[in-house]
Amino acid sequence: MELSARFGTCARRVAGGVSGAARDHCTVSRPLDRLATGGCERAVCVQYSVHCRVYVYLCGQCEQDRRSSPLTMDALTQYSGPQREENFRDILEERRKSSDLRHAVRTFNPSPYRGVPPSSVSVLNRTVLESQYLRYVMMQMAKESKEPLDVIREEAAEILEEMSHNLQLGYIRFLSFILSKVFKRLFRRIVVNENGLQRLQQAIQETPVILMPNHRSYVDFLVISYILFTYDIPIPVIAAGIPLMGMTLVGEILRRSGAFFIRRAIGTNKLYWAVLSEYMKTLVRTGFAPIEFYVEGLRSRTLKSLPPKLGMMHMVLEPFFKGEVYDISLMPITVSYDRVVEESLLAYELLGVPKPKESTMGLVKARKIMDEDYGTMHVVFGHPVSVRNLAKGKVNRRQFNLVPRDLPMRPSEDIQAFVNTTAHLVLHLLEENMVLSPWSLMATILMQNLEGMELNVLTQQTLWLKGLVTSFGAHLDWPAQVPISEVVSSSISLHHSVVRSDAGRVVLVEEQAPVGEGPEEAVFRRAVTVLMCASYRNQAIHVLAQPAMLAVALHIAATSARENIFRMFRFLQDLFYSEFIFIPDREGQDFEDACSLLKNYGAVQIINQDITVTKNGEATISFLRAILEPFIDAYQVAFRHLCGDTANSFTEKQFLSSIRSSALSLLLSGELKSYDVFSSDTQKNVLASLIRLGAMTRSKRAEQSYFSTNKAAIEGVADVLAGKIPPGTALYSRL
Repeated sequence: MELSARFGTCARRVAGGVSGAARDHCTVSRPLDRLATGGCERAVCVQYSVHCRVYVYLCGQCEQDRRSSPLTMDALTQYSGPQREENFRDILEERRKSSDLRHAVRTFNPSPYRGVPPSSVSVLNRTVLESQYLRYVMMQMAKESKEPLDVIREEAAEILEEMSHNLQLGYIRFLSFILSKVFKRLFRRIVVNENGLQRLQQAIQETPVILMPNHRSYVDFLVISYILFTYDIPIPVIAAGIPLMGMTLVGEILRRSGAFFIRRAIGTNKLYWAVLSEYMKTLVRTGFAPIEFYVEGLRSRTLKSLPPKLGMMHMVLEPFFKGEVYDISLMPITVSYDRVVEESLLAYELLGVPKPKESTMGLVKARKIMDEDYGTMHVVFGHPVSVRNLAKGKVNRRQFNLVPRDLPMRPSEDIQAFVNTTAHLVLHLLEENMVLSPWSLMATILMQNLEGMELNVLTQQTLWLKGLVTSFGAHLDWPAQVPISEVVSSSISLHHSVVRSDAGRVVLVEEQAPVGEGPEEAVFRRAVTVLMCASYRNQAIHVLAQPAMLAVALHIAATSARENIFRMFRFLQDLFYSEFIFIPDREGQDFEDACSLLKNYGAVQIINQDITVTKNGEATISFLRAILEPFIDAYQVAFRHLCGDTANSFTEKQFLSSIRSSALSLLLSGELKSYDVFSSDTQKNVLASLIRLGAMTRSKRAEQSYFSTNKAAIEGVADVLAGKIPPGTALYSRL
């Protein structure tokens, strides 16, 4: 069949009036604006578009993507956030009106990748075990260890059996029925943007899709599969931690609902890495199902975004780098909670209390949460991000032509940089799609008034902060035509575990002190509530972080000179690299964005090369500075501790214990007011920051990590943060 005959069946092309010359060399994958023309006569079929019912052609020799609107790093911001044209819908509304059983057993008719039904699980696993890549790794291991190849092959099969999913529709239906009951008890609403689901549905039919949600609760992956089942979208296979597999009955239900289980402590287990890598790549190559994993790697206990983990990102992107798939779509999915189910558990974990082991009995005991109200959950499906468009001009894929496709290959520097930037970009999009509740604004204010405040003052400041974050581009779930006083009182009622209103005054809730409680126990009890409140502040902190850094930079630099302020801003970004998400190599643009936000709000004025605070902006700048004060205090306490009479080499566990004792002494003496220093995540971020700044090194001894300090360099970092010396001094090696 000639090209013209194939393309002639496409209604979009007929409507678009494509010329005969263009018709012979066009690439049509989605809408007409993707149409590309050129003089290449070597077009080969690389993709079939289900929607358009046409073949997609591209020059295989020059490997040039001629799409008319390439998606660059900077252009991605236009895909951020739930836009006004998005159609939001509460999926629980229908569930409250109709039968949950009928919903679970209805016809499920998803449109698969390229219109081809996925292969069976057994075929998928056999493909993994028989792959040339895994065979090569096993043969190399057999040579090195002198073990028989059959023994290693059997071990690989056992790893895959433990790991692999066994997705079955019957279990999805069962889980859907159960979750309908549970979600209606827990949440008032589960709101999704249907436009995003339509974009996802289209992307799944055309490219392998990687679902990349943020991770704030165990509910995350359950609700995403539930939503996709509701909208007839293929159920994803989901990367889950191995502890979930050990839950009696529940583990098997999760496996048959699409979960595949991964051990965290893989270490240098070469065979495990090889099996996992080939499993992930086979899922991508075959388009078996959308793959879902958390780019943050772990559930965030602070409700802030965590620095990305890049291992699985490398695995899923490798088929594209090697030309095994034409493109891959990354789908950011942001889950926002009014109230997180595990809020108190997360606070205790941050204070060093071990996380309870996942077990079926523990799940049964936790059924009391069914009596609580957790408000509204928002699930925002973003715009699919084309890896092909992102990589254009940034990655040289020809390097993969020099090595056989089935052999292991260490990623080059440009590949590593690309994967790192892409992961940060996804996190940035996840944050941009966050939907804030009034409570997150109230928590931000309460964290600056830990002793409590008058209800009317909190109400006024919440209304003011609403205007500020809206001007910064935040997306709020604010009740329409409801008095602000009712909004505030409703939020206090919903978060009764954290805050209460007493005689017109709002204070943080504390558990009743047991008889004979000492001062240390009292601090710990108080810290639980403060860290719970801080976690809800953290839901909004991505909106305020960069303007707050500019406010702090203005204060510390103590000058109006733009260049000096920028240096301090860049230092703060470097220092807090693990606390907040910054896309690499965009410090200059981030600084300009922060300046623009504060200038447009009227908080600063910029004349030539000078930045000054306006009279009307003093209160705003002071408020923004106060947002970062708990983090600055925590870091300074850690620096002071490390520069004192402490060992020059220690383990992470030793550091966490000693810094907690040091902070406790400062708090009891009244020298310290902030509780953020007690957060184990913040304490670990201090170590990561000092390593990044060259003031600390990490080494491995006897399978354990040790940290070695350069006290002079740490003092230098502390002095820059205190404004005693400017960034760039000799003691501060990085900048």
